[in-house]
Amino acid sequence: MPDTEELTTGVTGSTQASAAPQFATAEYAHIPGTERCRICSGAIAGQYYRVNNQMACAQCGAQAAQGQPTDSHAAFARGLLMGIGGAVLGMALYATVVIVTGWSIGYLGLAVGWLVGTAIIKGSNGMGGRRYQAAAVVLTYLAISMSYVPVIISYLVKAGRTDINWSALAGRLALWGVASPFLKLKYGFSGVMGLVILFVGLSIASRLTAAKPLSVDGPFNVTA
Repeated sequence: MPDTEELTTGVTGSTQASAAPQFATAEYAHIPGTERCRICSGAIAGQYYRVNNQMACAQCGAQAAQGQPTDSHAAFARGLLMGIGGAVLGMALYATVVIVTGWSIGYLGLAVGWLVGTAIIKGSNGMGGRRYQAAAVVLTYLAISMSYVPVIISYLVKAGRTDINWSALAGRLALWGVASPFLKLKYGFSGVMGLVILFVGLSIASRLTAAKPLSVDGPFNVTA
C-alpha cells in the first residue's frame, strides 16, 4: 500500500505542474472583445503584444519589437489633453496658495512640473518623446507664469476697483502673465531664485515625459 506522504507529494506535485502553465496562459490569453490598442486606439484582433506592460495591437507591437517608434497621434492627443488639465489644476493651485497666504512660493513650480508631466504620461499610457517633452515644458511654463493673472485680478477686486474695463485689460494681463517670471528679476535675488526654481520645474516635466526604453512581450493569440 502506498505511503500517505508519497500520495500527498504526488498529488501536490501534479497539481503544481499543471497549475503553473494554466495561470500563465490565463494571464495573457484572455482578452474581452472590446479591448483596444493602448498606443493607436485601434481594435485588437488576431494577435497582440505588451509594450511596457501596455496592451498593443499586432502592428504597434511589431514596430516596438523592431525598435521602431510606437508613438501615435491618438496617444499624443490623449497626453496633451490630460496635460492641459494638469496645467489648469497646477495654475489654480499656485494662484490659490498665493491669494490665500499672500506669499509667492516658488517651490510650487516643482509640484506643477510634476503634475503636468505625470498627467501627460498618464494620458499617453506611458508613451514619451520629444513632442511630449515640448508640450510638458510649454504647459508647465504657462501654468506657472499665468497663475499670477488671477492673483492680480484678486488684488484689484479686493481693492474695490470698479472702474476697470476688464475686456480691454485682458490682453495686457495675458502678456504680463507670460513675461512675469522674467519681470520679477527687478526684485533681485528673489527674482533670480524664482527663475531658477521655474527651470527646475520645467526640467522635471521634461524628464517625466522623455522617451523610455521599450519592453516588448509577445505576440500572444487573442482568445474569446
